[in-house]
Amino acid sequence: MSAKLYKKFTRYLDENSYIQVLIWEVDPAILGSKHGFKYSMAYVVSGTCVMRYDNERGKGDHKHIGVHEFSTTFVSIDRLFADFLSDVETIRKEKA
Repeated sequence: MSAKLYKKFTRYLDENSYIQVLIWEVDPAILGSKHGFKYSMAYVVSGTCVMRYDNERGKGDHKHIGVHEFSTTFVSIDRLFADFLSDVETIRKEKA
C-alpha cells in the first residue's frame, strides 16, 4: 500500500480543547472503504476524546461520539471534514 500525507494538524479551540486531523491518500483503498483516504479526526476536551471520525481497517467510515459508534457516508474528503467540524461545533454548543 502506498500512502501520501494529505493533511495533518492540531488546532487548539481554547485552553482545554483541540481538534487533531490526520489524513493520508492511500492506494489501494483500505479494507472497508471505497475511497483513497485513510483518516482520523478527533475532538479532544480536557484530555478526553469526545468525538472521532475514522475509517479503521475493516470497519469502514464511521464516527465515535462518547461511547457510541455511528456509520458515516463518505461523499468526499472535503465534505467529511466539513461534517466533522459541524459536529464539533454542535457538541461545543451543547456543552456551553
